[in-house]
Amino acid sequence: MAETEMKDPLSRKAKKVQDHIRNKGFEFVVRELPDSTRTAKDAAKALGCTTAQIAKSLVFKDKALDAPILVIASGINRVGLEKIKQATGRTLVQADGKFVKDRVGFAIGGVPPVGHDERLVTLLDPDLRQYDRIWAAAGTPNAVFELKPADLEPLTDGVWIDLKENELIL
Repeated sequence: MAETEMKDPLSRKAKKVQDHIRNKGFEFVVRELPDSTRTAKDAAKALGCTTAQIAKSLVFKDKALDAPILVIASGINRVGLEKIKQATGRTLVQADGKFVKDRVGFAIGGVPPVGHDERLVTLLDPDLRQYDRIWAAAGTPNAVFELKPADLEPLTDGVWIDLKENELIL
């Protein structure tokens, strides 16, 4: 009788994120939920937290370099591309789903703050610092992990800059 293999409790993409987190020396636990966490609003509902506590990972394209740039923003904030240009000198444009998947390795709705196919310049929203804990995507539209805002910088090698255009009306 053949030995039955144990199924990994995490999907392949979520496991990739979990492994990256551990390799960076952190102990955050990736969880896959039955409910969608594709949008910040969906994630907050599934987790029982505020939408502002969702650290949404948005990929933009650096127009001059044709390179992906990751912005991690509070779930209620609209990213101000002009503010980013003033702070960094980078002109960013919206990246389409194909660009994100091809360059980052994850689909929109599940982009995590780490574990990407390329090393990404990462910009962090200071508004996330007002919370004791936040939640980030972990590779699929229903995978997340909890962390403290102070952990974002060492986890992602990101830079905190004022990037909020305004709060979204939800």
